[in-house]
Amino acid sequence: MSPTTFESGPAAAGAPAGTARSGDSLSTGPGPSFLRVLNSEAIKFSTLLSTLILLASTAVVLVGFGALSAWGTGQFARAAETDQGAAAAFAAQGSELALGAPTSGIPFAQLILGSLGVLLMSSEFTTGMARSTFAAVPKRTPAFLAKLLVVVVTAFALTAVSAYLAGLVSLPILDHYGLPLDLGSAQSVKLLLVNSAYVAAVAAIGLALGALLRNSAGGIMSLVGLFFVLPIVFQLIPGDFFEEARKYLPGNTVQAMTATEHFPDTLEAWQAALVLGAWVVVPVVLAGILLKKRDV
Repeated sequence: MSPTTFESGPAAAGAPAGTARSGDSLSTGPGPSFLRVLNSEAIKFSTLLSTLILLASTAVVLVGFGALSAWGTGQFARAAETDQGAAAAFAAQGSELALGAPTSGIPFAQLILGSLGVLLMSSEFTTGMARSTFAAVPKRTPAFLAKLLVVVVTAFALTAVSAYLAGLVSLPILDHYGLPLDLGSAQSVKLLLVNSAYVAAVAAIGLALGALLRNSAGGIMSLVGLFFVLPIVFQLIPGDFFEEARKYLPGNTVQAMTATEHFPDTLEAWQAALVLGAWVVVPVVLAGILLKKRDV
């Protein structure tokens, strides 16, 4: 006997809870399928003016800082022609400065997209939209995972494209000062992909903070404290504990993952990747659990 298929519409109004409706093959319970939830979250994300402004700001910041960094590196190279001290410093790190020009705006991009992650979740509660969202998706977890997927993919793609555009803008500036930059080199590609993944991880942490705190200001301030304040505090406080702990802060992992060689007393690339992954997984899982347990 073939299984009964319930069609959408009035005829399906009396279908028992948990019965998969037509087109909801990925549904595991009451409510729409994950693909429909994902499509809904993508539409909400792409139609908010504030979201588009933040995304455009991220692209402008990355391209602008790439050009500014290329110009600054060129000025440094020109100063090295007449200053012995500058010449020694440039000889030690000149090539790295040129190579890092396209991704020089990453610290600011992570703040913008991390804040976007916070707002994407916290605004659901501050505006009351969470009631409608979770009424349509009673299990809650699919809605949270859909938001997470949208913000992570967007952050990665936007950072990668913007950093590459920053590299294209930097090329003629660096060439004017006689400095080489190969965007197709293995190290350039590594910098592009790792920094893009890092910003996507920051956006995921921001989304988790927004779900945990349910407050935009609190979430953004927590994000700023974690990525900007704590590294400075740990650097200022003397002691072996703080010096060792500073290596495990999420904002300090990207340098270890993109380093051309491993230095003593620093994390290796795979260790830094695991640390960053833990900083993402723990708050995301905790946010998902509390989202199901708390009232809206």
